[in-house]
Amino acid sequence: MFESLKKKFNGTIGKISDKITEEEKLEASSEKKGTNETTEKLESPDNSVKDESDKVVEESLTEPNSMKESDDNKSGIMGFLRGKSKESDKIKVDSKSSVETDFSKLENPISDELKSEEELSKEEDEKSGIFSFVKHKTISEKDIDDILFELEMALLEGDVAMDVAEQIIKSVKEDLVGRKIKRRNDVFDFTKEALRKAISNILDIVGKDITSLIEEAKKTGEPLKIMFVGINGTGKTTTIAKISTYFIEKGFTPVIAASDTFRAGAIEQLTHHADKLGVKIIKHKKGADPAAVAYDAVEHARAKGKELVLIDTAGRMQTNVNLMDEMKKIKRVIKPDLIIYVGDALTGNDSVEQAQKFNNAVGIDGIILTKADADAKGGSALSIGYVIQKPILFLGTGQSYADIIEFKPEWMVEQIIG
Repeated sequence: MFESLKKKFNGTIGKISDKITEEEKLEASSEKKGTNETTEKLESPDNSVKDESDKVVEESLTEPNSMKESDDNKSGIMGFLRGKSKESDKIKVDSKSSVETDFSKLENPISDELKSEEELSKEEDEKSGIFSFVKHKTISEKDIDDILFELEMALLEGDVAMDVAEQIIKSVKEDLVGRKIKRRNDVFDFTKEALRKAISNILDIVGKDITSLIEEAKKTGEPLKIMFVGINGTGKTTTIAKISTYFIEKGFTPVIAASDTFRAGAIEQLTHHADKLGVKIIKHKKGADPAAVAYDAVEHARAKGKELVLIDTAGRMQTNVNLMDEMKKIKRVIKPDLIIYVGDALTGNDSVEQAQKFNNAVGIDGIILTKADADAKGGSALSIGYVIQKPILFLGTGQSYADIIEFKPEWMVEQIIG
């Protein structure tokens, strides 16, 4: 489920982490090379001085007669050399004394203070290549722009609505740019958290808890009335059977209204599900007034003390004006507590567009997406609620009556990000 989205987001986390750490390694390598070159220059002997010294020695050996000057000159030169020799000896003694004094200080264990564990840890961090190459790195737009552009394009290809893709990219960029990182894992963690936050914000739409609504309606003696809308082929009829099962297990008793009188097959199909579940179904003949069927179902629930009325409607294209007007009439007659749009997760952006049309026509309170178990892309699940600002309430996850789960944003975040 949602494998495509999972792959896209996890791929982005890896790409950003790899790019930033690779750049830092290159910079660190360059800095280290420059430092080594400087050290070599400092440690290498001055060849010009050495050559000059060798030249003087060579001249003194090859021209002995030059030393045979007058005794006064010889005496002066020897006196000069003897003076230099004494000064050199004095320097050696002083240097030796100084070195011995320094070593005596270093060898004194009492005067040395033990370094704290924190200082030792800090030194290790500075020595470690893993930490040093990302030390004090600040994430810039340049580091992530190309990769986030790739992610945006991938999301659009995965049936994510444009508004949603743009919002995710904007949120991630705001969270990452300017972040300071100290170690390689920081890049991975910050990127993962930024994506998690972006997706959570997209999915975090406050909705109504149906169980609580049933309990409140029960106190007034009225059943909770839920009207289901959507186009043909989305699995609306099967979804009504699943919702019946879901609330029967919670201890409530539903009644089903077969208000899709446009097709005889729809009435037969819903009757088949109701009989298998042992649920009362209210139905009229094909072509009857759909609003009258819904009204009769509500009256039956009131008379029998049943807590829930589930109203099927004709599967219509959002562009069919006559059928849309019929649906508006049902709404006027029974005044449903909830109108739920049932959409096919596999249709991607088409489902989002359809939801917008139904929302404009009758107003939608929540969404149920069918075939979510077969939805590899996940674009509609991520987009539909954000686009019309209505919560996803349930996901259909299989063919059996029990294959329906209550949708929770944190669950989907975990499915995608982990």
